[in-house]
Amino acid sequence: MMMVRKSKGLGERHQKILDFIADYQREYKHPPSIREIGEHCDISSTSVVNYYLDQLEKSGNIERDRKISRGVRLTHSAPIGDMFRVPMMGVIQAGEPIPVPSNADFGAFTPEDSVEVAMSLMPTKEKGKDLFALKVQGESMIDAMVNDGDIVILKPAQEARNGEMVAVWLSDRNETTLKFFFKEKDRYRLQPANPTMKPIYVDKGEALEIKGKVVMVIRKVEKYN
Repeated sequence: MMMVRKSKGLGERHQKILDFIADYQREYKHPPSIREIGEHCDISSTSVVNYYLDQLEKSGNIERDRKISRGVRLTHSAPIGDMFRVPMMGVIQAGEPIPVPSNADFGAFTPEDSVEVAMSLMPTKEKGKDLFALKVQGESMIDAMVNDGDIVILKPAQEARNGEMVAVWLSDRNETTLKFFFKEKDRYRLQPANPTMKPIYVDKGEALEIKGKVVMVIRKVEKYN
């Protein structure tokens, strides 16, 4: 089990829960349920599990979405095991596409910064690859739990399967966007994850370059008073 580095102010039970969430996410590629957390950490009551999770949320170690099952995510402030740095390449729009400079290319950005990623959360098959990070701007992917201000970690790619979340450069329009990719009969559909927004359609004759597939989302940490 990948142990979480000790976080100041956390008790032994809090630490055990963080360790379990990190290890479960690494193995199954999705967060554990409240019941699974309780069973592993020897907590018989789901209300007690929720009590500890509320405290971890207030301390900024996790983020919760109570409207969905398994809506528990470790934040990038949680000190989780061994870390590695991913270069931050810029901003990607999760909304309507935004213009990019005429000479821009995702692979040509000079890294302005870097983001630390926990090895324990990264899918095993992606470790050691030439990953890059983009900061999300906009709310078109909110139903996929990608919010404005979040950071997406991507692996370079030129092709994608239907339903994969990708960073796309529409060179004819000189625009970039982050969407779910779908290949249709005579066009491409770039689908948002927001019911208030419409998909973007790109004809097969129009230039569309996939620059990367999303392999991980790092949630923006809200400040607590």
